[in-house]
Amino acid sequence: MDKAPTSIWLLGGMLAVSPTAAFRADIEISGDRVRRVVCGNLTETSGSRPATAVNLEGYLILPGLINAHDHLEFNLFPRLGRGPYSNSEEWARDIYQPGCSPVREHLAVPRAVRLWWGGLKNLLSGVTTVCHHNPYDPLFDAGFPVSVMQGYGWAHSIIFERDVLGAFRATHPDDPFVIHLGEGTDKHSQNEIFALERMGALDCRTVLVHGVAFTETGHALWQQRGAALVWCPTSNRFTLGTTLDARWVSRFKRIALGSDSALTARGNLLDELHAAHDEGATAELIYGMVTESAAEILRLKKGEGQVLPGSIANLTAIPWRAGTPAEAVVKMGTADVEMVVVSGQLQLASDEMAGRWPLPQIEALERISIEGVERRVRAPVSWLLSETSKHLPEGIQLAGRRVAA
Repeated sequence: MDKAPTSIWLLGGMLAVSPTAAFRADIEISGDRVRRVVCGNLTETSGSRPATAVNLEGYLILPGLINAHDHLEFNLFPRLGRGPYSNSEEWARDIYQPGCSPVREHLAVPRAVRLWWGGLKNLLSGVTTVCHHNPYDPLFDAGFPVSVMQGYGWAHSIIFERDVLGAFRATHPDDPFVIHLGEGTDKHSQNEIFALERMGALDCRTVLVHGVAFTETGHALWQQRGAALVWCPTSNRFTLGTTLDARWVSRFKRIALGSDSALTARGNLLDELHAAHDEGATAELIYGMVTESAAEILRLKKGEGQVLPGSIANLTAIPWRAGTPAEAVVKMGTADVEMVVVSGQLQLASDEMAGRWPLPQIEALERISIEGVERRVRAPVSWLLSETSKHLPEGIQLAGRRVAA
């Protein structure tokens, strides 16, 4: 991975400091951290322009978005299933046909290649941190497009995990424990929250993914225990025919948003933002669900979800228009994501943005087109397309969107 300059300044952008406020700020990045945030004009403040600087006038700078739930290796797949199903077990047993098309061809794509595509899906949607609900892969350690969480425990679900309590007890006391729960509409799915409580695996570290089946009593229980919930609305609608009631969601203090994988979801995290808003969640609530609330729920430890001195330099830039940061976030699409910085390094740039950065930061980026949106990304795009096309010669779709070089 190319190293970023010792220090670089992002000048003149509007920095989102809350769901409802943004101000003009200059940001110094040193290594992988935000070193300084200067309100106003750095040139006027210091009397000189820094040697290494990027002009971000006309852009809104957001904390890098946090995707609280994905399965990175399944994002080349089409949506699979003929729901609605009464629970996720029914869906899984229906779609798992490894000897049949299209599952056969997609599983033939090497797992490492599929993981890379999952990282790119997130990067292209402005995500800088993702919680991958499967074993951590050494591939994520260096050069991967986005940061993948390491510090957490997990179990797939009560149905498909042999020892949920053992997985919970093996989780470090300072880390979250993530599990699919209540992914259904039947009685069994309703009662999973009470089963988890009886096991002794429901406390302030527990992060429940989906929770669609929970009754009012079930929702009250996880909140009493200080647990948290991850909402994946388009995945729920596809597999179950329903999702969480936005009136309940608005009362939840600890809730984040996840994209889930392309096996069930409409697309990427931005599609989930739009869906959550369509379901009735407020823009302000959704903004927190992909920034500070998500960081707190996942117990991220580097200052993710905000842009402050000392925090990890994870930033996303989109064109600045009238309105609040929250309103901008719920309206943003892939074409709006023009810059993504992960751990202080430029990982994605539009052509317009690339013209603003020093050449050494741009040279290693490769071109990619997603549904006609052209971007440059720090990823081996040519190799990925070549390796994937061997198994999917009729074309490659990433989370439902066609990709090309």
